Amino acid sequence: MIGFDEAQLRLAEAVKPLASETVALVDASGRVLSEPVIAAVSSPRRDVSAMDGFALRNADAALGARFRMIGASFAGGEPPPQVGPNEAVRIFTGAAMPQGADRVVMQENCALEDQTMTITADYGPGWHVRKLASDFATDDLLLPAGRLLDPRAIMLLAGADRANATVHCRPRVAIIATGDELAAPGTAHGNPLLIPESVSFGVAAMAEQFGAWIVARYSGADDLPALRRLAGKALAAADVVIVTGGASVGERDYGKAMFAGHELELLFDKIAIRPGKPVWLGQAQGRWVLGLPGNPTSAMVTARLFLAPLLAGLQGRLTSDALNWESGRLATSLSVGGERTSFVRASLSPEGLRPVTSQDSGGQAALSAAEFLVRVDPGAPQQSLAGLVQSLRF
Repeated sequence: MIGFDEAQLRLAEAVKPLASETVALVDASGRVLSEPVIAAVSSPRRDVSAMDGFALRNADAALGARFRMIGASFAGGEPPPQVGPNEAVRIFTGAAMPQGADRVVMQENCALEDQTMTITADYGPGWHVRKLASDFATDDLLLPAGRLLDPRAIMLLAGADRANATVHCRPRVAIIATGDELAAPGTAHGNPLLIPESVSFGVAAMAEQFGAWIVARYSGADDLPALRRLAGKALAAADVVIVTGGASVGERDYGKAMFAGHELELLFDKIAIRPGKPVWLGQAQGRWVLGLPGNPTSAMVTARLFLAPLLAGLQGRLTSDALNWESGRLATSLSVGGERTSFVRASLSPEGLRPVTSQDSGGQAALSAAEFLVRVDPGAPQQSLAGLVQSLRF
């Protein structure tokens, strides 16, 4: 059994990005660039006005100065006429600056009567001109490979006049829920020996949240030959296979055994954490296989701690990008102790992080209220009300 940090280090060193594909801009949100984005145009593409007002020569600008109006400039419109001494062009935000003009005086500081404009108020120090390529220039590197295409990056991608993006493929995920006691949600109430199978649904939602594409979902009883067949089907369909249940040492815990005929090589098996010690990770036939405990809380905690960074690495990001630990303040004292790294489920209150009512690894009701995982290392002293802790958004 290894420690949490050692397991994360092994994962970071082992995972490699998937292949690349080119997708349309409208399909690029949430994807990760595998190639940098280079600007195809400058921004702005010419000197443009930053305000609605009047374009003129700064040399002529003065309180009370009068200007002959010679035309107008609209965004996307025809080029305006050239401005000479004591001439002005009516201009609107984003419109091209006339040749000869180097300043815009805002309309609030001017008065227009017939074809004469007069500067009637102090117009301040601003010139209100966005210069050519002041934001970025053609051929500038705008976004590096490995950048997540969040809404801000998508806007820049479009602003760079790029209709497509080259990104890492989304990881294809197959999930196998195991256990004789499991029934499809909506059917368990008819048999008191069965429980609704809930873990795979939560894990699938988390996988999608971190960029995966769920391509197959299976449910299998504790029958080893049948589970081996499911393992083969899942490996043929996916880049990552997640097995829920069967991760401990019970007589019918077949999580790893079902992959024994598929060249399973373990990266780690059991980690000194609580909850989720039985979690394991390996590769079979070049595919990643992650074994999660069957208890709902344990499964979701270990998925957040290991599935999320695995998916990040497969998409060309750092595995640590998925584990953005932050300092948080406790709303109540916290004592965990023990020889394993503990991850306490907590919600955020006005006073700080507050552990949810139940820390039971099999709980689901309290789990739904958990917004953060609070890390408590082995041997850590009791955390006080004012103590700072490392927390991860759950």
